Amino acid sequence: MPRPQKARRICCYPDYWSFAPDQDTANDTVTLSLDEFETVRLIDYQSKTQEQCAQEMNVARTTVTAIYDAARKKLARALVEGRRIVISGGNYTLDNTFSEEIARKGSTIMRIAVTYENG
Repeated sequence: MPRPQKARRICCYPDYWSFAPDQDTANDTVTLSLDEFETVRLIDYQSKTQEQCAQEMNVARTTVTAIYDAARKKLARALVEGRRIVISGGNYTLDNTFSEEIARKGSTIMRIAVTYENG
């Protein structure tokens, strides 16, 4: 029986969940998982090494290499064949360091209550 897959840590959800070519006539889509998106974001967009990416995602460097290779193949397929890219799924946990910073209340942090109308 294989070992259970370790959840990959991602910092946040993407701003955009799908991309499509101008002439979107293809019915096929390429699904990029959130952990694959995170590796592309860290390695290509933020110019981090695979070792740094692995530390941020809390996985081994070899795992990052495998995820990154799969993501690159999917992106190449979508670009060459003109397919829609959809980002969804994957085995991940959302990094909650931001919510921990919000939860802490120190002497130098001010919180403001803002009212709004529901509906």
